[in-house]
Amino acid sequence: MKKSPNDYRGQSKKLEAKNKIKSKAFAKKDAGRKKAAPQRAGTADEQESRYVQARPSGPSDKAYKLLAAQEGISNAKAKELIDRGLVYVGNQKVMIARGELSLKTEFRVQKVERIRPIFENDDLIVVDKPAFLNADEVERQFKGTRLLHRLDRETSGVLMLVKNEAFREKAIEAFKNDEVYKEYIAWVEGVVTEEAVMDEPILTEKRHGKAHSKISKKGKPAVTEIFPLEVSAKKSKLKLIIHHGRTHQIRVHLRAFGHPIIGDEQYGGRRSQRVMLHAKKVELLGMTFETPEPKLFIHFSA
Repeated sequence: MKKSPNDYRGQSKKLEAKNKIKSKAFAKKDAGRKKAAPQRAGTADEQESRYVQARPSGPSDKAYKLLAAQEGISNAKAKELIDRGLVYVGNQKVMIARGELSLKTEFRVQKVERIRPIFENDDLIVVDKPAFLNADEVERQFKGTRLLHRLDRETSGVLMLVKNEAFREKAIEAFKNDEVYKEYIAWVEGVVTEEAVMDEPILTEKRHGKAHSKISKKGKPAVTEIFPLEVSAKKSKLKLIIHHGRTHQIRVHLRAFGHPIIGDEQYGGRRSQRVMLHAKKVELLGMTFETPEPKLFIHFSA
C-alpha cells in the first residue's frame, strides 16, 4: 500500500535511534580504517591506478588501444566503453582505460539495452532508462524535452522528461513539497530482516570533478525508508522509499546503514556487473509510472 510522504514520521523513536546508532558506528569504523592507512593526495589517475592489474610481464599495451583493435572501433570509442563500465576480461570489469594489459587479452563488451518509452502526453515523456546510460544522453534523444530529475548512470528505471515550462514548474513544486512518491529496488550486502528508517542529512561535494555525498550535520535533510523483501545467502533485496531525493541519497544511506548496494564500489559495495539499484515506481500529480525489474534483479538470488 502506498505510504504518504509523512508516514515515516509515525515510526517509533526507538527505531530511529537504533538506525542512527548503527549509522554512527559504521561511520566510526570507516574513519578508523582511514586513519590506519593514510595515503598521500594525488591526481585522479594516480588514485584510480590501484585498480589496474600489475603490469604484464610480456608484451602489453593500453587497454583502450587493445579493445579498439579487437572491436574495429576508434580509440575514443573504446575509451568511452571502458569508462562506462561495459568492458570485461573474463568476469573482471576493466576499470582504467589506460591500464596496461597483455596483447593476448580478449575483451567482452556488455550491450546497453534500448531506452523504452512507457508514457507520453502533451506535458511529459516517461521512459525506462537502462543501466550504463547517462540521463543527459536520454535527454538528447528526445528533442524539445528537459530532464525533470536524474538517475545515476548505472541506475535503471523510471526517468521523466518534461515538454513545457508550465508543467515543469508544477512538478518541481511537488518535488519540493515532498509530494512525489519514489520507490526503488536494491540488492545489498548482508542480511536485512527488519524495516528501518534512515533520517540523516546529506552533503554533496565535488571530488576530481565527480559528485560524492556523505552524511553530515552541514547537509540537507534526507529520509530513506527501508523494507526487506528477500534474503539470499549473504545479500538482501530491499524496497526503498525516499523523501527529498538528494544526490546519491540511497547509496549513502545504505552504506551508513551497514548494507552498501552490491556493485556500488564508490560507497563500499563489492564489484558486480552493475550498481544493483532500480527506480521502480514514481507517483506524480495523480499519475503513476512503473517499470519492471531488470532480469538480473529477478534472478540475482539464484
